[in-house]
Amino acid sequence: MFGRRKKNEAPDDAVEAVDPAEEATSSDRSDADDEGYGVSLPPAPRPDGPWDLSEVGNPGEGRVDLGGLFVPGVEGMELRVEVAGDAIVAATIVLQDSAVQLQAFAAPKNEGIWGEVREEIAAGITQQGGVIDTVDGPLGWELRAQVPVQLPDGTNGVQVVRFVGVDGPRWFLRGVISGQGAVQPQAAGLLEQIFRDTVVVRGEGPMAPRDPIVLKLPDDAQMVPEGVQQDDASQSRFGGGVERLERGPEITEIR
Repeated sequence: MFGRRKKNEAPDDAVEAVDPAEEATSSDRSDADDEGYGVSLPPAPRPDGPWDLSEVGNPGEGRVDLGGLFVPGVEGMELRVEVAGDAIVAATIVLQDSAVQLQAFAAPKNEGIWGEVREEIAAGITQQGGVIDTVDGPLGWELRAQVPVQLPDGTNGVQVVRFVGVDGPRWFLRGVISGQGAVQPQAAGLLEQIFRDTVVVRGEGPMAPRDPIVLKLPDDAQMVPEGVQQDDASQSRFGGGVERLERGPEITEIR
């Protein structure tokens, strides 16, 4: 269900040509032995978010209601929803030459899954010939990846992507930052703030760990239709790295 997206429409400066002889063949990570890398720990406190619905008095104030997520509205942003089968499972916020894809999943009550998910993403990208760095970034542990792609002229290149994640109470929120915010992480401050200020609505119903929390279109959404295409699904929901999801309707920019 989850792997490479149907389209990777990252800005041009997020994709760069590489000499195949210079491509690294193994992943690398810093501070790999630090506590919390690749292990399942109880969710850590989130004093700066992302938030659970129970922690926010009025989640709809200044946010777009997507059902399973309340996403902060920022002037000039473009909001895209993406589907798997018949369900909307991800939202992508585009700001100028950067974007962040948000996707929420169910998680065990007393155990976070971000450590395991990082390892699965890293393994999937490494198997594709990509390069991974694990960094303790502004949002905690994150993966900074160079994913092999084919450029329009047929030569090999890489797309730079950042994977961020936070474990909450019975949910896990993952963000995939692309474009200039991945190439130059210092330029991603507003995208990171959108991620932090997102509210997750897990619901009280039973869900298996890692099941996606389904989203919905806003009631007053104005859609710009896009053609969709389904790629082959990955064996792992997380192992493929960049999403294999259909591109869905686009919601016009927020002013």
